[in-house]
Amino acid sequence: MLQFSKYQGLGNDFLLLDGRELEDGEVAFGLDAEAVRRLCDRRFGVGGDGVILALPPMEGGELRMRIFNADGSEPEMCGNGIRCLARFLADSDGDAPGRTWQVETLAGRIVPELCPDGTIRVDMGPPFLEPSAVPTTLPVGPAGLPQGDLEVEGRYFTVAAAGMGNPHVVIPVEDVAAVDLERFGAALERHPAFPARTNVHFVQVLSPDHLVMRVWERGAGPTLACGTGACATLVVCHRLGLCDNRARLDLPGGPLWIAWAGEGAPVIMSGPAEAVFDGVVVPGLLGEAADRLPPLPERSAGPEMPTAPPAQGGEPAPGTTAPSPPQPAIDCATACVNGCLRPEACSSAEARSRVAALLEGRSLDDLLALASSSEERRFMDGPRSDDSP
Repeated sequence: MLQFSKYQGLGNDFLLLDGRELEDGEVAFGLDAEAVRRLCDRRFGVGGDGVILALPPMEGGELRMRIFNADGSEPEMCGNGIRCLARFLADSDGDAPGRTWQVETLAGRIVPELCPDGTIRVDMGPPFLEPSAVPTTLPVGPAGLPQGDLEVEGRYFTVAAAGMGNPHVVIPVEDVAAVDLERFGAALERHPAFPARTNVHFVQVLSPDHLVMRVWERGAGPTLACGTGACATLVVCHRLGLCDNRARLDLPGGPLWIAWAGEGAPVIMSGPAEAVFDGVVVPGLLGEAADRLPPLPERSAGPEMPTAPPAQGGEPAPGTTAPSPPQPAIDCATACVNGCLRPEACSSAEARSRVAALLEGRSLDDLLALASSSEERRFMDGPRSDDSP
């Protein structure tokens, strides 16, 4: 069984796995790209924009963060993700406001801080404005950052790029709500100007200190928020003379507050992160990756039920029925939205029976032990700020 906690920041949701005490967390969790995709599937899995691992440090920090997108790819960093990680750590360890963490990421050392109001303030480090560091083939323009015109789907966009340890392209528009995000976001993500692909952000300036944006995340598609994207958007818009060096950025999931003092200074992001629920995943959901999970403690089983031997001549034993002939597969996600089309041989019956067996085969105490890192237990085991949301 795989224990997890689900957290969200402005609707950008992640599954958090705590491997800080494991000698080799990657091996212990054994997650591959397919397992991540199964976990993040919103119909057949838990559902999420990504999976975050909290692991032992390797370069002198307090811990190391690895994050995987819903498609199984591994980005360098995620602003909403690191806020969720910080909130998860504070909840798990009973930390008080003022607590900071030195978190190792593929984008370098990032330092989140727990604020008295329960939000998370993050020093995201300085932005990358050199084309090779983003990376992008766009040349440096008059504003001192990569700029140019790109053609996608028969339309030209005037764009600018910035890196926050991961690549971002920002497109100022007059009406952000009118943008066909599915069409142009997908095309810009894979534009040849971005050799590592890119996150895509359309932004509308409401006032010098108030922007509204929509997000297409690399490897995840449309999401409700992107912390690194909000940081890159503030930097780009400030360099273009469209906004002040601190502003509120409204995303579909809610607002973030971003500040940047200028050349060489870190970008500071402030925003919420909240617990959603805790749970355990049955091994069958993870496919082959489940074979690498540590085994659960054994529990004494009840008396074994006798099974009837097969009758002579290949006939079914008394009280049993002959197996049904194979039937064409049904995609339950699309065909059965209004009710099961094949109740007598439902293709998801096996998964449901495994869940039922899990619940029937374990006591409530066992299930609570599996979720020992639950939100309720964290409240009981450690102090928590009264100002937390």
